[in-house]
Amino acid sequence: MMGNIIKLPILKTDNKSVGERSEVIIMARLYEMGYQVFIPLGENQRYDLIIEDDDECLYRIQCKTGRLSCGSIAFNTASTYFHHNKGSRRDYRGQIDYFAVYSPDIRKVYLVPVDHVGITEGQLRLEPSKNNQEKHIRWAKDYEV
Repeated sequence: MMGNIIKLPILKTDNKSVGERSEVIIMARLYEMGYQVFIPLGENQRYDLIIEDDDECLYRIQCKTGRLSCGSIAFNTASTYFHHNKGSRRDYRGQIDYFAVYSPDIRKVYLVPVDHVGITEGQLRLEPSKNNQEKHIRWAKDYEV
């Protein structure tokens, strides 16, 4: 049976499946880096996981899937809630310590402090901007784990 190739099903591409894949990859990478990784019970917390470092400090992590956009990795830093057909955004300030961002396009994981990004979107630059702006740039390489 060496010549037979098993055809795997196509991956689900709905938002929940994409997010779950990112979360698993992030957890594996953080564990590989030496962090202890804890998963909260239920889905009602503002964080997806907790990590513990060598000093026994705990950090709340919100996992995000990054998307390539104009030479950077962009990711949402707020949740959108809908109630009675009205949408509202809620940022994570004071409720998490870090965003863990997985970019499926380049297969890298980044750990970004919540106060290093805006309240609706974060960007990690992969290449210089077209106008060569340097001020307020967050370079992806500085956050890679």
